[in-house]
Amino acid sequence: MSAEATNPGAPIRRWGRPRIDLRRLGRVALLGPVSRDRLPAAIGHVAEAHRAHHPDADLTVLHRAYVLAESSHRGQMRKSGEPYITHPLAVTLILAELGAETTTLTASLLHDTVEDTEVTLDQVGEEFGDEVRYLVDGVTKLEKVDYGAAAEPETFRKMLVATGDDVRVMSIKLADRLHNMRTLGVMRPEKQARIAKVTRDVLIPLAERLGVQALKTELEDLVFAILHPEEYAHTRAVISADTTAADPLTAIAGNVSAVLREAGIPAEVLVRPRHFVSVHRVSVKRGELRGTDFGRLLVLVGEDADCYAVLGELHTCFTPVISEFKDFIAAPKFNLYQSLHTAVVGPEGEVAEVLIRTHRMHKVAEAGVIALGNPYAADSVTQTAEPADGERADPTRPGWLSRLLQWQQSATDPDTFWTTLRADLAQDREITVFRTDGGTLGLPAGASCVDAAYAQYGDAAHSCIGARVNGRLATLGTALGDGDTVQLLLAEDAASGPSPGWLDHARTPTARIAITGWLDAHPQHPETAPGSRPTDPRPVPQPVPGAAGPAGRTASALVDRPDATVRLAGCCTPVPPDDVTGFTVRGGAVTVHRLACPAAARMEAVGRVPVAVSWGDASECRVTLVAESFGRPRLLADLTEAIAGADAAIISATVEPPSEQRVRHTYTLQLPDAAGLPSLMRAMRDVPGVYDVSRAQHPAAVL
Repeated sequence: MSAEATNPGAPIRRWGRPRIDLRRLGRVALLGPVSRDRLPAAIGHVAEAHRAHHPDADLTVLHRAYVLAESSHRGQMRKSGEPYITHPLAVTLILAELGAETTTLTASLLHDTVEDTEVTLDQVGEEFGDEVRYLVDGVTKLEKVDYGAAAEPETFRKMLVATGDDVRVMSIKLADRLHNMRTLGVMRPEKQARIAKVTRDVLIPLAERLGVQALKTELEDLVFAILHPEEYAHTRAVISADTTAADPLTAIAGNVSAVLREAGIPAEVLVRPRHFVSVHRVSVKRGELRGTDFGRLLVLVGEDADCYAVLGELHTCFTPVISEFKDFIAAPKFNLYQSLHTAVVGPEGEVAEVLIRTHRMHKVAEAGVIALGNPYAADSVTQTAEPADGERADPTRPGWLSRLLQWQQSATDPDTFWTTLRADLAQDREITVFRTDGGTLGLPAGASCVDAAYAQYGDAAHSCIGARVNGRLATLGTALGDGDTVQLLLAEDAASGPSPGWLDHARTPTARIAITGWLDAHPQHPETAPGSRPTDPRPVPQPVPGAAGPAGRTASALVDRPDATVRLAGCCTPVPPDDVTGFTVRGGAVTVHRLACPAAARMEAVGRVPVAVSWGDASECRVTLVAESFGRPRLLADLTEAIAGADAAIISATVEPPSEQRVRHTYTLQLPDAAGLPSLMRAMRDVPGVYDVSRAQHPAAVL
């Protein structure tokens, strides 16, 4: 089955395999039992397609699976009026044409038996083994009577978890959805639209990630026809009109074949028509379509080296369009895709896009993970050891799937899972960034240092204070590019936590769920501005008058309210011996501000009654300082050395991007004695290039 096959009612532009008549197969399926020594006629097409890819396949198990499926579904009819057995037959035929191995086809024939008949998983396992049982279980839907409105998202969660251990589960689901989409016309329009939207948002991105382009492209066209009928009709009319015109691609294909023959490179040159959505995208991008926009040339060769030989001949004998060249052989896509892409100018000035790949690459480009056969067999070439960093190297468990399985464990709420899954799958490009220890991180395009931190360290990334990207200091919000090298900097204080501002930079569900969870578990001070860190992420009991101050973490502020919780405001970070005042906020807590804090003035202006505050005996304190400086080499190193010389510990630090040669550094510091703050600020001002050091002043809301 071609990845670029046209869809219902569309003309076949060049060549294509005729669609099997499933109604005829359904009638054959109802003719009764067959002798045990031959396959039922109804699955003869499946056997033929299977043997084309696997000549030595044992078809006995398919015979037994068909007999069980046909007998268990007997009497059931689809909404289209066909015998139900035509559905598992069609799904199995789709997979057989893509080269799926026998175990997958067996499970495909049985994929609806447990869900829709009296057959149990135990019966499937006893008859066909644990592998088939696992695959059938993986694609079996959860009952609405048990899960209610959560049945659909929880079914997809179940399938994705099963796919994490065996990608063949999702292969069967994709083929199942393709046949259902082909026969969706018998349903109500609103149900068609709902199923098409789920297919667009979830199944098509999964097909893309698993590299199953043959299924993805037809699903795209079927969804296009349902959700955008006018654009679909226009595109179909444009394609139909083009079939009556002279085809410039055929002429260019002949020229390419002649060039390669003269060069002695054995190659097959084909014209591949674009599918509907592809033609529509080209028309949106370019406006008026050219004759060569309705297809591309495909050159198939035997060896990898021949791909580059073909490229050299094409760029020598034709005028290349250099901007269109991409090498996905040296750098394969994350979904196993490999090919050389280029474009050349034909004799009449037409620009033709050309794909160059080996026959093996073409099979994988069409069928993705399905082309791997049984990737879990003991002798499989794809079977690899578990690497030290825990990321499976074999293509059956790609990085995006590992990340998806990781974050879904934290999304316990079905609505959160469903929304996050769609958002995650909508990110259709992936980048690879390198770690300084030699490892790599796979991230979606647009990911930031925040995403890299959580991808590498998990919850330990809560204490991340900055990063180096390609050797240069960068803020956590810095967007990463493909091939960047990133080093994440963690604070020594493991109690540090993320700020709400991190959510503005987080693109991966792993990062967003972890940050949101931490913020929910550690409510910020009401006055803490978005983007700033909490003064202390852990609730610390504060003393009442006459009590000893708490050990260690912050200076002790005392108020004349025995049961009140006392917090130091994050907007002005008061420390001894600052003149301070307090205000009661929600929940009865008292927040302590410096007298000069604008937030304190606003609270008094709206009628808040100040609370008397004094400092206790504890001398240790935490403070946030802002250093303004001119940019120069080693500035950060000199500043941190000055801070260390004053016996202060750096809890967190951020460095904003330079603006007009000026750099702004923000440090949250732990001082052993508040009396040392003035000398610390003087030491920082003495660093060459630093022209001002001040206490942080963040805007605060009045609550």
